[in-house]
Amino acid sequence: MPKPAAAPAHCDLDLRVRYAECDPMGYAHHAAYPVWFEMGRTELLRQTGVRYRDIEEQGAFIVVIELNVRYRRPARYDDVLRLRTTLLKAGHVKLEHGYELFRGEELLATAATTLACVGRDGRPRGLPEALMRAVEAI
Repeated sequence: MPKPAAAPAHCDLDLRVRYAECDPMGYAHHAAYPVWFEMGRTELLRQTGVRYRDIEEQGAFIVVIELNVRYRRPARYDDVLRLRTTLLKAGHVKLEHGYELFRGEELLATAATTLACVGRDGRPRGLPEALMRAVEAI
């Protein structure tokens, strides 16, 4: 597994709302937002030099155990959005992230997730050492 690198406290990710993510009125469906949040978390981790694939190969799986979203303004088909993902807290088993979704300077949504590390048996386990080093660098 690559050695974790120092990473920023947050990650900005640009994305475009796809047609398949919209309802018949052209608004991004609420179910698209958690997918975007996962993209942000994955990219934030990737910037530290750690990949989810490497974590899973060690028998550790990171699962969402809590998700809270505040929808402020709708995203629409073909909008270019900027998602800011921030690691808020890291414990022995859990990670907490915050999210801000923008269209230009307009804040569209805020969210927070809590993730837990589980083993192949689905039981809680400590975060792998490489992941702990990576989150400590953030």
